[in-house]
Amino acid sequence: MIKKFIDRLLGSTGRKPKFGKRQEVGPEVHGIDPTLVDERALSVVRTLKEGGHEAYIVGGAVRDLLLGLRPKDFDVATTATPEQVKSLFRRAFIIGRRFRIVHVVFGRGREHEVIEVSTFRAYLDSADAEAVTGNERTSKSELAGMKHAVDSSGRVLRDNVWGPQEEDAARRDFTINAMYYDPERRVVVDYHGGIADAKKKLLRMIGDPTARYREDPVRIIRAVRFAAKLAGLGFKIEPKTKAPIIPSLPLLQEVPQSRLFDEMLKLLQTGHSIATIEQLKAQGLARGIYPLLDLIVERADQPFVRAALQDTDRRVGENKPVAPSFLLACVLWAEVRDGWQARLDRRQHPFPALQEAIDEVFDSRIGDISGRGKLGADMREIWMMQPRFEKRTGHTPFSLVEQPRFRAAFDFMRLRADIGEVDDVLADWWQDFSQASDIVREDLVAALRDEQQKQQRKVKRVPKPGADEEGTRDAPRQPAPAPAAAKKPARASAPGDESSHTDGEGEGEGEGAATGEAPRKRRRRRRKPSGGGGGDAQAATSGSDGD
Repeated sequence: MIKKFIDRLLGSTGRKPKFGKRQEVGPEVHGIDPTLVDERALSVVRTLKEGGHEAYIVGGAVRDLLLGLRPKDFDVATTATPEQVKSLFRRAFIIGRRFRIVHVVFGRGREHEVIEVSTFRAYLDSADAEAVTGNERTSKSELAGMKHAVDSSGRVLRDNVWGPQEEDAARRDFTINAMYYDPERRVVVDYHGGIADAKKKLLRMIGDPTARYREDPVRIIRAVRFAAKLAGLGFKIEPKTKAPIIPSLPLLQEVPQSRLFDEMLKLLQTGHSIATIEQLKAQGLARGIYPLLDLIVERADQPFVRAALQDTDRRVGENKPVAPSFLLACVLWAEVRDGWQARLDRRQHPFPALQEAIDEVFDSRIGDISGRGKLGADMREIWMMQPRFEKRTGHTPFSLVEQPRFRAAFDFMRLRADIGEVDDVLADWWQDFSQASDIVREDLVAALRDEQQKQQRKVKRVPKPGADEEGTRDAPRQPAPAPAAAKKPARASAPGDESSHTDGEGEGEGEGAATGEAPRKRRRRRRKPSGGGGGDAQAATSGSDGD
């Protein structure tokens, strides 16, 4: 309070921010290809201008356009307030508390696209903000009526004071993310030398880096993300920007876990997950950002996890959708598998044992952040389907392929096959089955059933060791005990072994072949399948160890 009073008394002349000098750069200098601009972003800018407001494409999209890249996301900044923006679009939604922004939605379902629209914000010193003693949760009632608030460490909890463009630019993080592009006039507005830094391939913080990390510690993670994304183009973090990163790391402990979880997913789903992990190691951040991220970095060199990271990067590069549930399911699979096997060793029923192993991993690794929501449900389905892939007889394949998460579960199993955890033959069969017509699917199941029956007959016709064909023929017939006559060959238990999926058909066939006599006539009895999903339970046992 005393410091604030002195600052007001002296006019705060020592802390006046440098807003930079506005520079308008034309297409002959910036060289942006207008065909790389998304038509929906252009439509949003045009609508806002027609409504009497200033509007620009802003942030990472401008950076990518300058570098000749096609941006994956487009953000728009405007002088219009969130309420004014919402009134101009049919499908627009105001979201957020810390930063109130508007999502303008185009299309529906999986094909929908969101253009994020933010209002120019004023640059306010943290010393002038209202302070609360707690955080977002503990001080929720206090924060309800505040527009600019910080916690005891100076971290910004509310930032919803509108201002001019020059102040909005000053409160952005990196110079290459603080440029504004008018797609109609084809002009880039630059206040902090972002164009020059882009040419020098430099990632530089606007203002004092230590103070900026204190305002929002998540900027530490953003620095790593941008460095990883742009590393292939030769970008480096400026030394002054890099120096405070490690000393500022403890500030992340005050950030809500849900926000850190979201930032972790951004690190891994931008198409540069492998490069991101290398950046984390290079910057000394392999541990300390978020426990689950620490685990991913630790396991990144394991074949299965590495394959999942590479697959995610490939899909992003091909503009295919990626789901965080798939990648996290791959990262945590080893723990689920080992916990499942330990329970099977204690003779627990396979499916309840798998469910218990999954619950244990959720409790220890994910907690209540997202583990009980859709993400957790999707991960659970991917894992629970793995033993069902071993069952390829009856109606199981037809019902399994219709499950909503079949494709993700199949891709998961295919990765397991790639590293030798399951048989390639199994993965190839399901690949063919999933792409076939109903008639071809029937043929595939029938062909597999016939092959399994042939294998079973072949095993049963092998004579017992030490048996003498002639001696057996000439010896006086002795009545054999009933159990010995009905004895079955040992069932293979190795995962992926197709002989473990027989249903008992053809039992007793081939009796007498070893003696050369015609087999005694014997009534064949077809063993009825046990109810309640017994086939699936058997399949789960055969694939329980996954090795």
